[in-house]
Amino acid sequence: MNENNITSDPNQEEQEIDLLELASKLWEKRRTIIKWTLIGAVCGLVIAFSIPKEYTASVKLAPETSNSKTGSAGGLGALAAMAGISMGTGSSADAVYPELYPDVVSSIPFTVGLLNVKLDTKDGEETVQSILEDHTSSPWWTHIMGLPGTIIGGVKSLFSSKKEDEEDSIIDPYHLTAKQAALVESLNNCISANVDTKTSVVTISATMQDAVASAQLADTVMARLKEYVVDYRTGKARQDLEYAKKINDEARAEYYEAQKRYASAVDRNQGLSTRVASIDIDRLENESELAFNIYNNTAQQVKIAEAKVQETTPVFAVVQPATVPVRASKPSKPMILVGFMFLFFVASSAYILFAPSLIEGFKAHRNGDGSEKA
Repeated sequence: MNENNITSDPNQEEQEIDLLELASKLWEKRRTIIKWTLIGAVCGLVIAFSIPKEYTASVKLAPETSNSKTGSAGGLGALAAMAGISMGTGSSADAVYPELYPDVVSSIPFTVGLLNVKLDTKDGEETVQSILEDHTSSPWWTHIMGLPGTIIGGVKSLFSSKKEDEEDSIIDPYHLTAKQAALVESLNNCISANVDTKTSVVTISATMQDAVASAQLADTVMARLKEYVVDYRTGKARQDLEYAKKINDEARAEYYEAQKRYASAVDRNQGLSTRVASIDIDRLENESELAFNIYNNTAQQVKIAEAKVQETTPVFAVVQPATVPVRASKPSKPMILVGFMFLFFVASSAYILFAPSLIEGFKAHRNGDGSEKA
């Protein structure tokens, strides 16, 4: 047999001895470790029950993709072809695709628009802003840490003018005050939107300390997001429709005016057989027919523009509607309890293993420095 296999590694034996020594130290101080672990459990329970409950409501939304509009576009194109009007077959890229929905939801204008939304709470109907400012509780340690800021803010409020208070009440998304920016950030932390890249399903979540308010806020965010996307998708088509209606109104007015001129000429020259009168009547009749043709074409353009608005209006399928959550989503009391117990266990074990040697080394270092100086 090889001598290398028979001889044992001294480093390995030393490492095993060290591990056994460390384990024995921990076992000797097991009561101390258990005591500190129980203290960690108590701290974890205090922290867990001090954090207010929060409820999360979610909505799953499946937006319409560009491929699903092929059939409707072909049908409308056929109708337009029958009317003698081409709608065009080119497709334009959509700038607001589902992957950008989270950015839309977290944008400042979108968030500011939600502050005035009224929600039902246990205290009655309140706006989102009043819920965040007056009806949202926080742990006790945040009040202690924020006590200096509260005192400073109270002193400032005594010397603040009514004009400054009015400026704080009016929220301008372009220019937010420090208080308004903190409010917008707080609301941004309450709402979120996530997109599944494989299925394009959008999940909108709202977290509030009131279960009913969280469900209503999730529904409101979904409705506002749908409205935003619909306004973007149909913006060009609605502009075209307004322009087509304007041209149609002008063509109708010109057609009615041409009819009146033609009827007046016929009435004036009734019974006359002069060549000049006949030419005037023929000219006015041609103008009336031309005005009618223009009016008829513009009316068709209006119908096609209305169909275009309907075609470009996206359809959203609500896969999972918002429901009032039964259980709180935050805080996770078991996780907090286990985390604090583990933290205190590790801290007490580290103190037992390493603190005595560190303290002795520090004392020896100080004594050595003292002897050298002497």
